[in-house]
Amino acid sequence: MDYISPSTHPASPSLAQVPLTIESGRYCEPAGPTACAVFAPMHYEPGYAYPLVVWLHGPGAGERQLLRVMPLVSMRNYVAVAPRGTWHDAEDACGYDWRQTERHIALAEHRVFDAIDTARAKYHVHSGRVFLAGFDSGGTMALRVALAHPSRLAGVASLGGPLPTGGTPLGNFAEVRRLPVLLAAGNQSPTFHPELVGDNERLLHTAGVPIAVRRYSCGQELSPQMLADVDRWIIEQITNPRPDRARREAD
Repeated sequence: MDYISPSTHPASPSLAQVPLTIESGRYCEPAGPTACAVFAPMHYEPGYAYPLVVWLHGPGAGERQLLRVMPLVSMRNYVAVAPRGTWHDAEDACGYDWRQTERHIALAEHRVFDAIDTARAKYHVHSGRVFLAGFDSGGTMALRVALAHPSRLAGVASLGGPLPTGGTPLGNFAEVRRLPVLLAAGNQSPTFHPELVGDNERLLHTAGVPIAVRRYSCGQELSPQMLADVDRWIIEQITNPRPDRARREAD
């Protein structure tokens, strides 16, 4: 039985208004450079295999961004985990980022899959319902990792992060056509502007990737509506999977 259902956000708070204080037992931070945040849903049921959201934070943030993001996605539909970015700004004690270099891409892949293992060790996660999502540079890295490992993920959502360039991100041609992709962007964004969104959409469509695009009346930011739509999009992938994805999940 699936417990998931679209969430509602009647107050529509901004990301900054959502407090970091979450009930005891919902956050853990392993020591060391590979620290991650782990979020458990309200009324967690150990007998139910939950979808997992892996969140890659935006620039100048860290893994604790997850604790503001998930209340605006859903408080009860998912287990979620967020690894820390691979690059640290020496002038900002709390600021991390994701860089598109060979070394940092390899580190990001390692941290993403380690974070998945961390979440699985703590909570009951459905192995066929692991979704990668991120904001800005985290969204671009989410796309990079997902397109490189499409068979290990059920979908990827990039919010304000364009497709990565260089390194043939669509090189795994046969597999990426089975990977659902959500691109979300603000119409006033200076970095993921409408023209670039359109270019990315056409490229993915030409490659045969199942893609959904959402545009919002905002700039380069995470809006409550954007995060609520991530919840709806994930539910669509679970309740109406593509035939090839449904067969894989059943296996």
